[in-house]
Amino acid sequence: MVLSFTEALETVRQRAIATGLRVGAGSTRTEQVQLLAAQGRVLAEDVGASHDQPPFDRATRDGFAVQAHALVAKKETGLEIIGEVRAGEQWRGPDLLPGQAIAIMTGAPLPLGSDAVVMLEHVQTAGHRVRPVGDRTLRSGENVVPRGAEAKAGDPVLRSGTPIGTAEVALLAACGRSTVQVYNRPMVAIVATGDELVELSATPEAWQIRNSNSYGLAAMVHAVGGHPGRLAIAHDLRDEIRERIAQGRMWDLLLLSGGVSMGKYDLVEEVLAEFAAEFFFTGVRMQPGRPIVFGRLPPTSPDPGGGVQPECLFFGLPGNPVSTEVTFHCFVEPLLRVLRGEMWTGPKFVQATLAEDVPGKHDLTRVLPAHLVPGFARTEVRVVRWQGSGDLAANAQANCYAVLPEGRDAFTAGEIVTVLLR
Repeated sequence: MVLSFTEALETVRQRAIATGLRVGAGSTRTEQVQLLAAQGRVLAEDVGASHDQPPFDRATRDGFAVQAHALVAKKETGLEIIGEVRAGEQWRGPDLLPGQAIAIMTGAPLPLGSDAVVMLEHVQTAGHRVRPVGDRTLRSGENVVPRGAEAKAGDPVLRSGTPIGTAEVALLAACGRSTVQVYNRPMVAIVATGDELVELSATPEAWQIRNSNSYGLAAMVHAVGGHPGRLAIAHDLRDEIRERIAQGRMWDLLLLSGGVSMGKYDLVEEVLAEFAAEFFFTGVRMQPGRPIVFGRLPPTSPDPGGGVQPECLFFGLPGNPVSTEVTFHCFVEPLLRVLRGEMWTGPKFVQATLAEDVPGKHDLTRVLPAHLVPGFARTEVRVVRWQGSGDLAANAQANCYAVLPEGRDAFTAGEIVTVLLR
């Protein structure tokens, strides 16, 4: 049940696609929201253009609307300037003749009779006449976007399952959509386990730590578009863990932090088994994050009212905080994106140049806190110095993770490596 990193990712992919039809794309769990509230959500309907875009032949440069062949044919005498049209106006005069030009601004409708726009930089004017500079030529259609070139009325411009970002908000506004149908946020229950944990309001004893994991997980769930619910701490007692799992299984996804290693009081897997859990894997050959668990709780039997609780996917994440965040970004986040209505895209991987030598692990994929430094010619990644998977301060200095696959003992500066964004 301990898989390689790539095997575990493929297992999550297959389960995400199978489960997404119930919770995300394809489900009926949708709501209508105001346009600006839709940012960060996933579209649950196809959206068509409300009209031709652009709705007229549109000038893309400041200059003169002309007949392209006439500008060249009459370059010695020039063309007569007969008027001007600005963005937001329509030319009301007669159709343009071959010997004429109309001053035009970017975004304005092309006057009838013209077929191109010559840029201001490419002409010279004298009085009411304009002529091209030097041997400047012009093609029909140059510096013009034809009516409907971007979209015809009724053409789909956004498909169901599209994440709504700033560009999509602008496009929806252009289509006149003040409200939009989106998928509901998946409900994610979060349980931190361990006798050493206390809440933020408490003063920890020397042997205790504050419950940072549930807050970190809630923040990550919210950032991905889920609805997080922090349940009470479960101490290392079967009854408490059992009670939290019973509460959490009512949600779409259950995240348990801690209690999944091999210690005497690591009870999470045993209690999950009491709920007839199906385990897809119980570990991944990676560092940090090896003891991660992934599985499902089956649907409950019908209650007296005839209802059935659907299956609930769960992750048992390692308790060390950096391990928790690493495994979330690697496995939980791409699953959660499917549950919120997206197509599977996997973790957010990019490529970058390693800035220094870094040791590898022959039998483990290393996922190390790192700092990505973008550059025009080359983007570099540098591993952050850290003290292991409990080092939250070092993790906060990082903005990504360097992913170093198993099978190698060393990686050298100048190599191209995979980087996991967060």
